[in-house]
Amino acid sequence: MALIPGILPPSRPTWELITKSFQFFPLFAAAQWITPWYPAGKTSTTSPLNLPGKWAWTIMESPTILIMTYVMLTLPAQEGLSSLPWGNWTMAGLYVLHYIYRAWLSPLLLNPSMSPIHFFVAAGAFAFNTLNALSIGGWLGGYGPRTVQDWAGHLYAMEIGLVLWGWSFMANIFHDDDLREIRRSAARRQREQAEKEGKPVEGVEKLYMIPKNGLFRYILFPHYLCEWFEWAAYWMIGGWGCVPARTFLVNEVSTMLPRAVQGKGWYVEKFGEERVGGRKAVIPGLI
Repeated sequence: MALIPGILPPSRPTWELITKSFQFFPLFAAAQWITPWYPAGKTSTTSPLNLPGKWAWTIMESPTILIMTYVMLTLPAQEGLSSLPWGNWTMAGLYVLHYIYRAWLSPLLLNPSMSPIHFFVAAGAFAFNTLNALSIGGWLGGYGPRTVQDWAGHLYAMEIGLVLWGWSFMANIFHDDDLREIRRSAARRQREQAEKEGKPVEGVEKLYMIPKNGLFRYILFPHYLCEWFEWAAYWMIGGWGCVPARTFLVNEVSTMLPRAVQGKGWYVEKFGEERVGGRKAVIPGLI
């Protein structure tokens, strides 16, 4: 039984409309080049519309897991399919694995603290993730490949994509953790200071440094670059004709690239050109 008839799981006309429309997202993301306003993370601002960082992040990222899982479990029956090929389940599993880390483990268990997130940012991310999960989930759940033979034509590229995806995912986690260590260090120092003074610890004060491990030696946002490699590999796994995976990659780059470029400006303003050195924003030697 459909949770929302025609939408969850999506009917074919709904899925086609979402998939086609979502390809125009870069036109909206281009507005980020005009204004640096992005009230979340390092550039969080004081506002009555701010939401607690950890819970806002969890809520806005969770549709990826919930919708993908629901569509994969319900759409095949709607389409009269008795089963889906292993390739479909592999791609769905990778997608859910990434977002279990990103939506649940990272904010709720791993991050010592998170800055407030403005309601508009959270709402926009929630909408993005909902559309993306419906687009990719629909393709994997019955509107894309339906048999093992549909995957037979690009097994070699699929194998390469799986290896690249795994390494990129681990690199993403590595660089995320380097950023988390800065906050953990701040929390340890704050606890030690509170113990000396006999006072309770009241949150974790913001502390920003320029990380220096891994690709941080060359760029300021390697976790962005690693995530792009992840989804480029994901597109490779699905095949060059996997429009939803290609759209996801293009959309991610279109929204994260201006944030990285503006983020470099934030680092230069806070630490100075000399301390930032020759680091680029997100692509070594280029941008």
